[in-house]
Amino acid sequence: MAFLRSLIYEIYFALAILFVGSIGAIAVLFNKKYALNVVNAWSRAELWGLKYIQGITVEVRGIENLRDGKVMVAGKHLSTLDTVAPFTMMNTPAFVFKKELFKVPIFGWYLKVSGMIAIDRDGGMAALKGMVAESKVRLEENRPILIFPEGTRQPIGAEPDYKPGVAAIYGMLGVPCVPLALNTGCYWKNKGLVKRPGKVVFEFLEPIEPGLKRQEFMEKLQTAIESGTAKLVAEASQRQ
Repeated sequence: MAFLRSLIYEIYFALAILFVGSIGAIAVLFNKKYALNVVNAWSRAELWGLKYIQGITVEVRGIENLRDGKVMVAGKHLSTLDTVAPFTMMNTPAFVFKKELFKVPIFGWYLKVSGMIAIDRDGGMAALKGMVAESKVRLEENRPILIFPEGTRQPIGAEPDYKPGVAAIYGMLGVPCVPLALNTGCYWKNKGLVKRPGKVVFEFLEPIEPGLKRQEFMEKLQTAIESGTAKLVAEASQRQ
């Protein structure tokens, strides 16, 4: 039954992208500002399906730590859900995605027109500076920046793999960094089709103020995210 429900949701997930994306494209072609509305609508449609097909609900904690406007959010990355749910809980976030995703049909086009930020992992310092410049534009629009410091989805319990680029971005942006802990991988793993019902929790933790040295920032960020995530994973285990 779990496999069948997961298969049905995967089909629903793909159809939602096609349906919402195709209908929304008509409005976006007339005015690009509607792209974020379409992305938000798609995210809510996916969470609706997740709840009623998979039995997975989402709880948000610490939303007050986001403040208003100019912050960078750095989150744990355990599941595809990490790139869907934040659209429904943050104020028009600007995600930092690997540039390859911008080539995905429909989805990639929306990433571009909605002002998401592409990162070229092999582009060196020039690419990093370009990404930071674009991030500053989004911050001026009062859109929080969301980045996953490990770069890719990790299995629960894996050794932390925080890339130093997040410290460089933090230093160049000069805004508070809000760590994001979550337990999405308990129900929707980083790989595989089958998902399990339960309550996913996203928790925005106490902001790290700007101005810290690179090593101090990295230690604070990793400690906050890893300890917060471990707590949420343990909480999920107790419910099972």
